[in-house]
Amino acid sequence: MRVPFLLLTALAATVGAVANGVDAAVAVGESAVPKTRLGSQIEGELNDAQRKEAERRRALDLREQALKAARLRLQRQQKEAEAKAAAEGKAAAEAGAPGAVDAAPPAEEKRYSDLARIFQAMKPAKAAPVFEKLSADVQFQVAQRMRERNAALMMQAMSPDAAATLGMALARGGMAQPKGAAATPAKPARSVSR
Repeated sequence: MRVPFLLLTALAATVGAVANGVDAAVAVGESAVPKTRLGSQIEGELNDAQRKEAERRRALDLREQALKAARLRLQRQQKEAEAKAAAEGKAAAEAGAPGAVDAAPPAEEKRYSDLARIFQAMKPAKAAPVFEKLSADVQFQVAQRMRERNAALMMQAMSPDAAATLGMALARGGMAQPKGAAATPAKPARSVSR
């Protein structure tokens, strides 16, 4: 019995293809390219970079959590301080304490602070006559918000009576006028020689 040559060639090709397929399947499981020093170094540096990035992310997450906690703590402390100040202000107002007269709403606080800034920007000799024309309570509130040096220069340029009245009010912590005494018009300011 004679086997045709074509059939033998087909059988040999099939066996070769199956052998190559098995060899390729084994090679896929392993690295097809052998590792070199450069490849190992690159892989190591990539792993280090990924590890450092993960550490940075963890650090940022921790900072963000700490910031949120600090913000909440600050808000809680601020609310507690506002509640305490409101309670003290209410208690002082009920008791009729002189400190209750000094308390001003936030809008007035801003106006007094703005006035203080304006008077501090002016030269004391020119600001004093204008300052003396303000009511005693406004003078006190504004002087309280001025820097000490500026307030001293302003009082130096004021008339002695007005400066004494303002000084006493600042020392007492408020403008308490005797009953029946009307606010006296301020005398013109004396000039300051330098």
